[in-house]
Amino acid sequence: MAFASFDRNSGSTPMSDINMVPLIDVMLVMLVIFIVTAPLLTHAVKIDLPKADSYVNQLKPEKIDFAIDAAGTRFWNGEPVSREEAAQRFLVRGKQEPQPEIHLRADQSVAYRYVAETLADASKAGLGKIGFVSEPERH
Repeated sequence: MAFASFDRNSGSTPMSDINMVPLIDVMLVMLVIFIVTAPLLTHAVKIDLPKADSYVNQLKPEKIDFAIDAAGTRFWNGEPVSREEAAQRFLVRGKQEPQPEIHLRADQSVAYRYVAETLADASKAGLGKIGFVSEPERH
């Protein structure tokens, strides 16, 4: 296939043929690669593996909803409790396995002292899974 011509009459016509030689070369190289690698994918060592039927027993931790209202009143799963009673319940729950998750909801106008006391009591009891619950801001 010629790209240039000395013929002045057909020199301005566009070339409408596709050069297939590079496409065929790439196809043949890919064919050789697939032929070489295909046996490697099917070669495996046949062994008889032992059978085991075991699974991890995932215990879901208990969830405690702890709330503090604007007046500083503490609530354990909706039930009003004093600080001493909450600290006692934290001590009991701190010894459980798995440890419960504490979801702390505090009113935005509550004094920080109440939240800090609650966190200190939970920490003394050995509880570490404490999450702060808030509402998303609406725009």
